[in-house]
Amino acid sequence: MSTTHEVLNQAPPLTPFSAADDPALLEALRRDGAGWGEERVRELGALAGSEEVQEWARAAEEHPPRLRTHDRFGHRIDEVEFHPAWHRLMTVAVENGLHAAPWTESRTGAHLFRAAQFYVWSQAEAGHGCPVSMTYAAVPALRAQPELAAVYEPLLAARRYDYGPRPPLEKSGLIAGMSMTEKQGGSDVRANTTQAVPAGDGTYRLTGHKWFTSAPMSDVFLVLAQTSEGLTCFLLPRVLPDGTRNGMHLQRLKDKLGNRSNASSEIEYDGAVAWPVGEPGRGVRTIVEMVNVTRLDCVIGTAAGMRAGLRQALHHTAHRRAFGAELADQPLMRNVLADLAVESEAATLLAMRLAAALDRSQAGDASEAALRRLGLAVGKYWVCKRGSAHAAEALECLGGNGYVEESGMPRLYREAPLLSIWEGSGNVAALDVLRALGKEPAGLDALLAEVDAAAGADRRLDAAAAQVRAALPGLADPARAQLDARRLAERMALALQGSLLVRYSDPAVADAFCASRLGGDWGHAFGTLPAGTDLAPILERARPKEAG
Repeated sequence: MSTTHEVLNQAPPLTPFSAADDPALLEALRRDGAGWGEERVRELGALAGSEEVQEWARAAEEHPPRLRTHDRFGHRIDEVEFHPAWHRLMTVAVENGLHAAPWTESRTGAHLFRAAQFYVWSQAEAGHGCPVSMTYAAVPALRAQPELAAVYEPLLAARRYDYGPRPPLEKSGLIAGMSMTEKQGGSDVRANTTQAVPAGDGTYRLTGHKWFTSAPMSDVFLVLAQTSEGLTCFLLPRVLPDGTRNGMHLQRLKDKLGNRSNASSEIEYDGAVAWPVGEPGRGVRTIVEMVNVTRLDCVIGTAAGMRAGLRQALHHTAHRRAFGAELADQPLMRNVLADLAVESEAATLLAMRLAAALDRSQAGDASEAALRRLGLAVGKYWVCKRGSAHAAEALECLGGNGYVEESGMPRLYREAPLLSIWEGSGNVAALDVLRALGKEPAGLDALLAEVDAAAGADRRLDAAAAQVRAALPGLADPARAQLDARRLAERMALALQGSLLVRYSDPAVADAFCASRLGGDWGHAFGTLPAGTDLAPILERARPKEAG
């Protein structure tokens, strides 16, 4: 009998694991008023790491959605078919309230609790997070039209995943999408050409082309279109109250780098019926609240991807031997793993802090609202940009094993750039930092106050805060401000992360972050933490302690 295929020196299966086995996450819940939800976060984290759910994730990725424009008789149906695994993932997300439940809850920390759930569940499969996130973000935007919100908000927040093309008000739960991007404009939505004409009964008829609309199988959409007053936001149902399709024709599904389980499409609106949301001509102002909430999920999703990649790297290197020792025990690999762990925790702390700011701003705290506004732009720029580099390094820890699809690492690697692009790529986010500084100076005061909460605890952090302040006078020159926008956004993000780590993390993690990211003793690649860094407590804190 041949023994050539005896399996040696390979890591055992990682599954089951718990995505909630994460000290930084659980500490944030307890610290900011959502400790009441820890048990439920742990339950969802264990489910995310179960063999069954990991199989759902694999199947949803390997069997992407398919577009059916017509039925067998030639009737236009514009349907998207999904693998059953997609619907199972969506069902769990909706039943756990990840889509919109916090908007209808009065409990302290509801948005932070939801952020923690989104964080652990996204580590199972990221693609279905897109419609979940858009539904979450649609509620505050829809509130600009109270009579519509009164009807649709209870259905958007309902914990029932009711899939299928039926009139929205006949369903037990709704999913919402966004339809803004056009081929000639991209992030410049003011260049949109889709036209909205009043029908005389309070509705409008929309005609135009949308270049990128994710989750086209959603029940309702927030759409931007031009009226005589200017760009206006509309609520557009996929199916009309009488059961007929609403002039919304799916032209094709996008063939994307990643996010393959989720459908993204080009759409033609042909006299589609829609209701105005917010003040006519002020569509950008109406939709910006939706954008801010989805940006929060971009930061959370990136932090989740970092944690998932780190987990894989820690697991593989703990079981793989090379040159006579486990990889995880070799000095250079330990430095790489510790560096990945520091980056991951910094992202998680910032994501959860921004979610806590949302809770407090909803409770009427103006300072927290200002921090959230600027912090989201800063976090969206920096954390999401770091996600791709982190995914690449984590994949490399697995070597050739990480480069094959079965490892799951390519899925993480392909997903990471999406979160840096969605809701504004790097330049858009950096320019939004400038816009927030110019229009809402209270945001700068709130961010610097958050950084200064750790003043005196670390000289490198103090120096970083001083650098941020020193850069501010240059904003008076618009041309220079644009050139410096990325550098300023990065410095703000690093100072904010450093303050959070110094106050709330293990001292070894905070010291490694400040020495490298703020102290300048750092190379351009992961694994270049300075000599003398105490790696042991960093790795001990990052290493999972419990299985699912």
